[in-house]
Amino acid sequence: MINSEIITIGDEILIGQIVNTNTVWIAQQLNSIGVNVFRMTSIGDSKEIITRTLNKALEDTDIVIITGGLGPTNDDITKNTLADYFDSKLVENKDVLADLKTFLKLRGVKEISKSNYSQCLVPDNCEIIRNIEGTAPGMIFKKNNKLIISLPGVPFEMKLMIENNVFPLLKQKIKLPTIIHKTINTQGIAESKLSEVISDWEKALPSELKLAYLPSPGLVRLRLTANGNNYNDLQQKIEDEVKKLQLIISEYIFGFDDDSLELIIGKLLKNNKFTLSTAESCTGGAIAQLITSVSGSSEYFIGSIISYSNEVKINELGVIEQDLITYGAVSKEVVEQMAIGVKKKLKTDFSIAVSGIAGPTGGTEDKPVGTTWIAVASENKVISKKFQFGDNRLRNIERAKISALNMLKKLIENY
Repeated sequence: MINSEIITIGDEILIGQIVNTNTVWIAQQLNSIGVNVFRMTSIGDSKEIITRTLNKALEDTDIVIITGGLGPTNDDITKNTLADYFDSKLVENKDVLADLKTFLKLRGVKEISKSNYSQCLVPDNCEIIRNIEGTAPGMIFKKNNKLIISLPGVPFEMKLMIENNVFPLLKQKIKLPTIIHKTINTQGIAESKLSEVISDWEKALPSELKLAYLPSPGLVRLRLTANGNNYNDLQQKIEDEVKKLQLIISEYIFGFDDDSLELIIGKLLKNNKFTLSTAESCTGGAIAQLITSVSGSSEYFIGSIISYSNEVKINELGVIEQDLITYGAVSKEVVEQMAIGVKKKLKTDFSIAVSGIAGPTGGTEDKPVGTTWIAVASENKVISKKFQFGDNRLRNIERAKISALNMLKKLIENY
């Protein structure tokens, strides 16, 4: 197994000033080509800490990828630290200088400042990765048959270098194993219950396959990972196990890999030339936001009515006032009228309605926080369901919108 460590450098990361998205992306990419991520480390701009961290990384791993600390300012010390670490001196690199002049010229800068010129000075014993989108080049060092790769911390610069330079190099120099992932996306069943239902299937998995549970509010993703040398054999084993799993939990599976409910629903609506509207109370527009996050959703999503107050439910959606008094806003009777009302008012083929107690206040003994009614409607059918999500407001909203989309998906598929 080829092990790697990802080291991100920057005080701004440690104080939470920026979110470290680089590590997540690099880890995903390394895993996709068969490189195991042994450790992820974030450190500050300190020569001593960089050196100590690099020493440890080279003890444990075969590949070290470093991002950050390559800018032209005084606090960017990675390049100088690496030059000292690998007993090299900084020399002008003509290719980097040419790239820098082009980069600055395109941005209207005629003269190269002293700090910018310093980007052209690189260790004399490293291989340069040219940077066409920035001023700092990448650097590749070799030590005891191990690779140390230093890249800028700017995400789009780093990603281009990895895709265009680093990965081709790794594939050329290192015999990489085959790693295949298959993700099965489920909704409507809790992680603990799901593990019970598929327990026998999981225990019988071939030794080359590993299963991971990836829960999030309203969803549980099951990731199958195959690790070995024969791609076709591993692919077949994954396909066989997915077929077995589908026989066990078909009612909960809504898609695979990067499938999302909002994308699936968008395709169903678009392909059939159906339209959709929503009436939202406790979710406050979160369902509409999720639906409209898909490019092209204007072709099928007509609009939403945020009926947070009873007055809006009555005046805009046609909910019977006496039903609000008798059953309450969070009820089967009201949410079904909301679904019918918004569908009629906005003249759509399908609709979603949600009414609930998101919390943390507003619950009663009969209707505790988390109680949520969801209804979906078509031309001749209304389906409603009661949920008890829990006591966390944000998670309740997440679960409500995911559950609503899954209910709609099933309604459209059976239409």
